Amino acid sequence: MFLKRLSLIQYKNLASTSFEFDQKINCLVGNNGVGKTNVLDSIYHLAFGKSYFNPITGQNIMHDTEFFVLDGVFEKEERDEKVIVSAKRGQKKIIKRNGKEYDKLSDHVGFIPLVIISPADRDLIIEGSDTRRKFLNNVISQSDKDYLNQVITYTKILSQRNSLLKYFAANKTFDRDTLSIYNDQMIDLGNKIHQKREHFLKKFTPIFKSRYESISSGSEEVNLTYKSQLNEESLEHLFEQNLQKDMAMQYTSIGVHKDDLVMFINDYPVKKFGSQGQQKSFLIALKLAQYDFIKEQSGVNPILLLDDIFDKLDEHRVAKIVDLVTTDQLGQLFISDTHAERTERVVKETSQSYHIFKM
Repeated sequence: MFLKRLSLIQYKNLASTSFEFDQKINCLVGNNGVGKTNVLDSIYHLAFGKSYFNPITGQNIMHDTEFFVLDGVFEKEERDEKVIVSAKRGQKKIIKRNGKEYDKLSDHVGFIPLVIISPADRDLIIEGSDTRRKFLNNVISQSDKDYLNQVITYTKILSQRNSLLKYFAANKTFDRDTLSIYNDQMIDLGNKIHQKREHFLKKFTPIFKSRYESISSGSEEVNLTYKSQLNEESLEHLFEQNLQKDMAMQYTSIGVHKDDLVMFINDYPVKKFGSQGQQKSFLIALKLAQYDFIKEQSGVNPILLLDDIFDKLDEHRVAKIVDLVTTDQLGQLFISDTHAERTERVVKETSQSYHIFKM
């Protein structure tokens, strides 16, 4: 699986540009602000139907223009697959594969297995639980369309339940039967989502630990813990327990939308006690484990995007990751960097083909 050709029109700060990529290593080099990250983000956008850095469609359209078009030709299982993502201001985004428009974005997610490693990943450690739930959803949904649709449906019903709670408060009324309809739907979906997240982390955590050991000194013990209200109580019981609280606060205070992924190093939260270097290694290991998991589930090597990777790791560690391409553990690789010489020095050490694009 690899990206052969890419063309961009009016995407972020890129007016019009196109690329013919090497099927192994591609390096985008140039000063800050020239659009290296935006090229990588456009590849992510083609895979997931949205930007990694800014999910608001209109804000990805170049200033003072009305639309953007991303056009990519991928080779998958010896067949060309043409994916186009386009958006006009004020209109719905369109995603097409081989000329046919998707009815639902969820039908496309997972078709192009892809992992990005970026300085923005630090949000996984320092931001709130919402960021870590998105990470869980992203990894699981690439190989489980049912899971993605369950999360989408659960989120819609959650919004409807919250609106009902606000309606009760505004009109000083209460209808248990109507509330029960939403509760029953959320219980069914919540149990399925919780079970899949639990199952995923049982498989994923050993892969993550192994990756951390290989890119660090191996002297620290790391772990991931799935924190969920459903670990201790049934969602049905939690709804009953928290009814008065939900009525007072006018939103749903319990459910899988409150889940979190707790990250530990030597039995302490990495957010509070991990050094900057430990946090960087933790994140790289997390993303490489994501790569391993998706590869195992899909049976193909995902595309790997390394955005400003030298900001995260020293040259030696970057070389170790790039070297995985040589051993065929990785497929197509994209690297962005401000120093052309440094990048070329690393990729030259591999026996793989590469192309350097100076922007």
